[in-house]
This record gives sequence, C-alpha cells and structure tokens, in this order.
Amino acid sequence: MFKWTLTRRIWLSFALLVSIIGIIMTVVYPYSIQSALKEDSFETIEQEQLQNVLHQDSGNYGVDNSGSGFLDRQQAVKAVGNLLIDSNYRQILGNPIPASVFNEMKARIRRQKAGSQRYELVYHGSTLYYVVRRVNANLETGYLISYMWNTYTNELMHKLWARLIFIFILTGILGLFIAFWLARYLKRPLDILGSRFEEISRLNWEKPFEWKGDYEFERLSSQFEKMRLNLMKYDESQKVFLQQASHELKTPIMVVHSYAQSVKDGIYPKGDLMDSMDVIIHESEQMEKRVRKLLYFTRFDSLRSQKFHFTRMTFGEIALFIQKRLMTQRPDIKIHVQGEETAVWGDKEQWQTVFENLVENGLRYAEQNIWMIAEERNGETILIVKNDGRPIPENKMEAMFEPFEKGEGGQFGLGLAIVNRIVLHHQGRIKVENSGDGVAFIISVPAPPREKLLQAPDQAK
Repeated sequence: MFKWTLTRRIWLSFALLVSIIGIIMTVVYPYSIQSALKEDSFETIEQEQLQNVLHQDSGNYGVDNSGSGFLDRQQAVKAVGNLLIDSNYRQILGNPIPASVFNEMKARIRRQKAGSQRYELVYHGSTLYYVVRRVNANLETGYLISYMWNTYTNELMHKLWARLIFIFILTGILGLFIAFWLARYLKRPLDILGSRFEEISRLNWEKPFEWKGDYEFERLSSQFEKMRLNLMKYDESQKVFLQQASHELKTPIMVVHSYAQSVKDGIYPKGDLMDSMDVIIHESEQMEKRVRKLLYFTRFDSLRSQKFHFTRMTFGEIALFIQKRLMTQRPDIKIHVQGEETAVWGDKEQWQTVFENLVENGLRYAEQNIWMIAEERNGETILIVKNDGRPIPENKMEAMFEPFEKGEGGQFGLGLAIVNRIVLHHQGRIKVENSGDGVAFIISVPAPPREKLLQAPDQAK
C-alpha cells in the first residue's frame, strides 16, 4: 500500500501549485494580454489620428499618397495608415486599399452615429484595426480612417510568451529546490521527535526534550515534555502504589499465616482456640476490606468513563441511610443530619461511598458527635461532614487526599483518596478545615439542574 510521507506531500503540493498557476496562465493570460495589446493599438491609432486633425487647416489632415501601401504597412511595426473620404464615401486622399476592405469600411461608416468609432476586420488571416472619425472635407462632412495591422501585437505577444515560459520554468525549478529544502527543514524535528517516542515506547523517558528555534516546534516540544513528565509521574505513582499496596496486604497475611500455623501446631497465640480463630477471622475481614478498597480505587478511572446514573435526590436519602448503617459501630457517638431536603445531583451510589468513607473516618476521631450537613449557597450545593475530634495538623492537610496517606489511627489510607476522586468526577472540590469545635470536610458541587429529573452525566455537565 502506497504511503504518503511528508516529503512526498510537500513535493506534490508544489507540483500542484505550479500546475494550477500554469493552467491559469494558459487560460487567462492570452485573453488578458491580447485585450491589453489591442487596446494599446487603438490608442496608438487615435493618437496618430488626433495629430492629423491638427492639419485641418491645410485641408488634407496630414494624409498624402506617398509612403508605404496598404499591404506594405502589414510588415511595419506600429505603422499607421490614413484615408480621407468624402460624404459620398469616395476616397479623396491616401493610398488605395482593396475593394473588399473599402466596401466593408463604407458599410460600417453608413451605420456610424458617433463622431469617432473603433472597428476591426480580418483580411487574409490578419487583423486590421481602424478608427473612423467624422471631419470636414472640402466644406462637406467627410471621414478620416486611420488603420494599423496586428503585426505589432502578434510579435509582442510571442516575445512575452517566450519570456513568460522561461520565467515559469525557472520558477518551477527554483520551487523544487525550495520544496526539497522545506521538506528537510520540517522533517528534521519530526524525526527527532519520532526517535524520542521510540525511546519512550521502551520506557526510557529520563532524558528531557527541548527544541530551540521555531515557535511552533518549541510549543510542540513543550507539550511533549509535559507528556514525558506526566508519564514519569504516573510511572512513579504506580510503583509507589504497588509498594504501598503490597505493604498494606503483607501485615494481615503474615498475621493470618502465623496464627494458622500456630493453631496447626496446637499452640494458641491468643487465649484458647476460639480466640485465636477470631483473630484470624478479623484479620481476614480487614484484608478483604483493603482489597475491596484497592479494587475500587484502581478501577475508578475506568468506571467513570461509563454512563453513571446522575439523578436528582434529597440529601436525607443518602445521609439517613449512612446514619442507620454506621450508628452501631460506635454507639457512644451521635450522628446528626441537617438539611435533609436539600437537593443533590449525581450518582447516588457514589455519594453513598463518599459519606460512608467520611463518616467512618469521623468515627475513629470523634469524641461525642458527628454532623452531616447540606445547604445551597450561591448556586452550589455545600455538603459538610464534621466531627468534634482533635484538629488536624496544618502540615498534613494538603496530603490527606493522596493514596495511602494515613492519619493517626488511620487504617488503609484510601478512603479520602476515593472521596476526592468521586468529588472531582462530580465537577466539585473538597477541603478540610479545623474549627473551634472539631474538624470539617467541606464539599462544594454544582447545584442540580431544576428542569430535568434524569440525565446522562455528559448531558448534565
């Protein structure tokens, strides 16, 4: 299969450009130059005629019977001949002309109404341009006929065509050299960029890329460098993720393995057999939770490309469900719900995941109360989960939503990272603030559209 390279495209573009210019010149140039030369011939005739009119007092208007004949003037360049005829259309002065030519002139003169008129006729394959002007001849109305053959225009036309073809060929050759240089000029940075892509395909992206020169290629290299840095960052984050995930799973696996081996050997590390088995079950459940959160976190990017069911719901539908589900984890903590009728827009299951993680996080640090609050403010829905626990150190606030960042007493370090991703997916933002009576996680998302009850996420946005 034939492939178009950049060099071939540039060569073809120049060839098409030269061909189009050549076709335009072939079609337009002959007509335009012929019209210009014809106009110049008539102006020459009229200027000659006006000079003859200055001899009106002598009665012959500068016309005599000497000089070149009618056909002799065909070989002369820009030679103008003159005839003077009376009102009866008889020739008074001037060299004789063929009867067929003179009869055609007389026929046109009889129909002429203007004082001066341009004409042309063909005689023996050549064109004769002539101008008829009404004058006074022998105290009567007469006509001064000045004429010129197209010999001059044909010769000039041939000279111009020869020079134009020479210029066209010279320009075409020069254009090919320019096309060759331009192809090499444009291809060089692309070849360099292509070689760098080859290196990246082999996971070798440590070498920075920078191009100095043209603005467009500098911008392209800058975008390429940003992509390289993002790939490096992503690769590093994947390595860190795998290291931390393996570390999180290693501890419960080691505990389960050691307890199971001890029970098999008839040794009970904690109390009796039932107590030791309870530890194994507890660690297995913890490991299951870790794996579930790891799977959710890693699958979220692919899940969000699917069509989530964005619906309009009340805050109470989510908050009261979470309150009922988690209130038994710490019976000493009261979970309060405020703003139950506030409208919330989004995927219900994802919002339940958000508040489940935030309330579970609050249950580990709260002393007596947790609040789930919703309100509308300035075209946004504000969602708050607050606990009356100890304040968070300022230097740890920014990193709280990063994967595997665990606070004091934290478990897996994925809950807040999952919350942050879901909030961003809903075109919102989340922040954490210390207040006088505890810690508040504040979420701001766009208010739900009031005209539709159910939309696809891309439509809602």
